[in-house]
Amino acid sequence: MDAGDGLPVPRRHWAVAAMAFGLSMTVLNGSLANIALPVIARDLDTTAARSIWIVNAFQIAVMVSLLPLSSLGDVLGYRRVFRAGVVVFTLASLICALSDSLTMLVIARTVQGLGAAGIMSVNPALIRFTYPRAALGHGMGINALIVATSAALGPTAAAAILALGPWQWLFAIAVPMGVVSFALSARALPVTEPTPHPFDLPSALLSALSFGLLIGGIDGIGHGHGALVVTAELALAVILGTVFVVRQKALPAPMLPVDIFRRPVFSLSVVSSVCSFTAQGAAFVALPFYLQDVLGLTQVDTGLLMTPWPVAVGVMAPLAGRLSDRYPAGLLGGLGLTLLCAGLLLMAFLPPQPSHIDIAWRMAICGAGFGLFQSPNNRILIGSVPRERSGAAGGVLSTARVMGQTLGAALVALVFGLVVTQAAGPTVALLISAGFAGVAVFTSTMRLARFSGDV
Repeated sequence: MDAGDGLPVPRRHWAVAAMAFGLSMTVLNGSLANIALPVIARDLDTTAARSIWIVNAFQIAVMVSLLPLSSLGDVLGYRRVFRAGVVVFTLASLICALSDSLTMLVIARTVQGLGAAGIMSVNPALIRFTYPRAALGHGMGINALIVATSAALGPTAAAAILALGPWQWLFAIAVPMGVVSFALSARALPVTEPTPHPFDLPSALLSALSFGLLIGGIDGIGHGHGALVVTAELALAVILGTVFVVRQKALPAPMLPVDIFRRPVFSLSVVSSVCSFTAQGAAFVALPFYLQDVLGLTQVDTGLLMTPWPVAVGVMAPLAGRLSDRYPAGLLGGLGLTLLCAGLLLMAFLPPQPSHIDIAWRMAICGAGFGLFQSPNNRILIGSVPRERSGAAGGVLSTARVMGQTLGAALVALVFGLVVTQAAGPTVALLISAGFAGVAVFTSTMRLARFSGDV
């Protein structure tokens, strides 16, 4: 390995800048596209239901390709996969900006998702080789800060861009960001030696089919698809997923690191991550409906009042990252998730006519709690595996995040379909969100037990 214990300064700073441009354009793109859906649907003369595929195509492409691309990073080197992801994402963004039909846009968004997966799948591994072990938590905190800042800028940036030009500009802004990331990454990113094992194509196909069918089934539950179709999708996902896992057990270098899951600290960190992102994903979908449909606030007010959450994550995550280099992730994560659970309960039981301050400080508590959990959890998840398995661990980390977000959104759609009154739906969804945060508190604090091997 070129980066034995991190990169020297100033190369480390240039490497972080390369990753920051690449990662931030994927996060920004997601929030920009979500906000612009009504505008895009009207311009392309399509229905709101069909326009959802602009988001779904991207999300499914990311989900099905994360594990295969993280494994490819182990085989070819993390820098190569990252740079290839940047190129694919940048070119696909240009095609999105030139799209004049829903079909063309959805296809381009699918390709965009593949590029985003290339960036996200190896990003944690690159951080591990960029920072020395003693400062790995700090590196994870900076990474969380980049994500939180990009998410916070999304609503404001979308509103500004749509005020100045057409929706195509939302996708075009990724092009210069991609060019900068690709240029910086040429020499700055750490060079890692490829592992000797070949890329396992059958495992990649089984992984993609399993996760694709699982997402389809979860999405079908949320959107009221036929019971037979949903059952068939979920059953087939379980069957193929079982075959996939069994195959991994027989491989010396599995795509899904089932051997590492035998380490309680790793498996508990993954479960905590899935539950926490389910809580956040459900809240992010339910809160706009709560603020607009129940409280009668405007779209501008909604965007402003949701901003304290990612801002608080951005403030807390770097601090939590530094603390995680000294204190157990189980302790920091448990405290953070307790704050997240409390904040969600406070949001669910808002007074009938809350002021903007009432809403904002509750949002900030949620964000601070999530930020306190995220950096330490990512640090221990990546740092608890051998360095040569960093790609596989990073793939699991990214998969846990996307799986949680997908499950959270599907649960909200299911609740909205089952709850009779419009006002009750968001409140029930927030209570379910708090429940998942509570489960995450338990799994996170379990890592403090002696058998967990928390470090």
